Amino acid sequence: MNPYIFGVILPVLATLLFRSNHPKRRGVPTDTTGDPGVTVRNKRFDSPVETVWEGVSTLAELFEEACRKYGEGLLLGTRLLISKELETSNDGRQFEKVELGGYEWLSYAEAFEAVSSFGSGLAALGHGREQRAAIFADTREEWFLALQGCFRRNVTVVTMYASLGEEALCHSLNETEATTVICGKKELKTLVHISGQLDSVKRVICLDDEIPSDASSVGHGWTVISFADVKRLGKENPVDADLPLPPDVAVIMYTSGSTGLPKGVMMTHGNVLATVSAVKTIVPKLGKKDIYLAYLPMAHILELAAENLMAAVGAAIGYGSPLTLTDTSSKIKKGTKGDATVLMPTLMAAVPAILDRVRDGVFKKVNTTGGLSKKLFYLSYERRLQAISGSWFGAWGLEKALWNFLVFKKVRAILGGRIRFILSGGAPLSGDTQQFINICLGAPIGQGYGLTETCAGGTFSDFDDTSVGRVGPPLPCSYIKLIDWPEGGYLINDSPMPRGEIVIGGPNVTLGYFKNEEKTKESYKVDEKGMRWFYTGDIGRFHLDGCLEIIDRKKDIVKLQHGEYVSLGKVEAALIVSPYVDNIMLHADPFHSYCVALVVASQSTLEEWASKQGIPYSGFSELCSKEESLKEVHASLVKEAKKAGLQKLEIPAKIKLLSDPWTPESGLVTAALKLKREAVRKTFQEELLKLYSS
Repeated sequence: MNPYIFGVILPVLATLLFRSNHPKRRGVPTDTTGDPGVTVRNKRFDSPVETVWEGVSTLAELFEEACRKYGEGLLLGTRLLISKELETSNDGRQFEKVELGGYEWLSYAEAFEAVSSFGSGLAALGHGREQRAAIFADTREEWFLALQGCFRRNVTVVTMYASLGEEALCHSLNETEATTVICGKKELKTLVHISGQLDSVKRVICLDDEIPSDASSVGHGWTVISFADVKRLGKENPVDADLPLPPDVAVIMYTSGSTGLPKGVMMTHGNVLATVSAVKTIVPKLGKKDIYLAYLPMAHILELAAENLMAAVGAAIGYGSPLTLTDTSSKIKKGTKGDATVLMPTLMAAVPAILDRVRDGVFKKVNTTGGLSKKLFYLSYERRLQAISGSWFGAWGLEKALWNFLVFKKVRAILGGRIRFILSGGAPLSGDTQQFINICLGAPIGQGYGLTETCAGGTFSDFDDTSVGRVGPPLPCSYIKLIDWPEGGYLINDSPMPRGEIVIGGPNVTLGYFKNEEKTKESYKVDEKGMRWFYTGDIGRFHLDGCLEIIDRKKDIVKLQHGEYVSLGKVEAALIVSPYVDNIMLHADPFHSYCVALVVASQSTLEEWASKQGIPYSGFSELCSKEESLKEVHASLVKEAKKAGLQKLEIPAKIKLLSDPWTPESGLVTAALKLKREAVRKTFQEELLKLYSS
């Protein structure tokens, strides 16, 4: 046999045989008490991990130990504002554009001094350990410092998204009886507006030096002081730390909630530390050479846990925002640099919606450029796709290096060119986007599954796992159990894989909902051995290697007129990959035999199509109402539905195109960009009725 043929065929056959019969074990079955089901743990750990740092059992101890170890290393960085201006678009709308400079840094030692001073300042202001402090602000370095300052005084922190509506904000502050609110000047204006509805707020600490003049009014019943002045007060009146214990509540985290008023999840220091410890064991070589780009809301457990982990391993944290992330982000002045270009991070966390936008932006630019560049891009993409899919005939070795240099280097520059790992969480990530990140950014993407109630802990895909559609094996801090849900037809005895409702157990499972015993009893249970379990309402199945796949959600299943079930979330995840879709909500009325959908159209894609077709329109809203647009977008949805293997009854028979994006400010999506289904239904009730009546 020709040696070259022998050298190719033998490893290919060996690989196929090995992979088909002996998949790498990542999770293994284990015995647990509580409700009967199929339980899997991480293969590398016999029991759930609580901490991986010797002598460290709380977040306060973790931060202090890191500052002692990495004193002169860089910890927190913020960009300087050079200028800002208003830019007027063709339709008369005005948008703020900013020019930002380089990063200014605080070392670990300087950050620890600021944290200690802030904690002492809180005490000097009269805030006691039995009182709660709320942080209501966008992600920034002062947010992190204030959090750690509260921890040093064993003060429980109430967290709320900066985009939280007034009703939910009042509910959160009054329910927790927060006496101190820490916020930016923008959020302070919201507080002033609702001051008459707040029952317990005595102090407001403004993270900015410039305090709005109407905020200091005695009529509000509070005193206002700047963050800098609190630190100064603490430096002049230092007090010893009053450190917490592992079971003490570190955070009451108010989710923005996809239905009704938000619930406050009570997280202990031990809960959050368990997740932070577990993730540290998964991501290889985390350390002081890493730079983390922080821009997601710190009021989301994904970001809060990530930043505590970065600080623990000696990494630098550079702050940005979703609107200034890249050179082409909406708030960046043309010709100036976005956060990623300046920071050149090695690590970042992301929610799928942001990664989808990066992918869509790259493909749009490639398709617009056309010519040889377009052909090269798609050729290199297909060759690398074959490789990461396991084919020996894809681009490996020198060919991979060539494509990286000729093609993908430019794509990697979008996020600074040095990304080595991305953590995705908060919602399901499409397989297309996951493959795009693996190929174009050349970085593994760890897809995690967890909830606020489990401190983001649940599962996490391994560094070397390039499979798509799965969320990995259990994190070392968690047990994952599947239990029967007969009403939905999901059973642990199903073939070829056990299926059922996902239940998460371990030291990362939180105490429950603040002042809501009824909801706590509905979702949490404690087994005979004292382990806490959270019942997620999500439906999953275990693969042979112990990895979990999310396949449904109990709340998203609707029965149609003739008894067929439709999973709204599953269909939306399949259809949102259409280039014409910025966002989508499927709606199924039990009194009809078909579904309809509200589609937020992608303005750039639809306008580009209309231009090629020679379709006249005066504005984007008019374009969305045209029959030609509806037909084109609907055809694209049908195409994606067929690719995903959806049944005919799952494909929306009619759609309504919407021109305005759904943002957290509109109240139609959460701060993590999850759909607020009930809010969308109420807002577009008339449009949905018309779709069914037309």
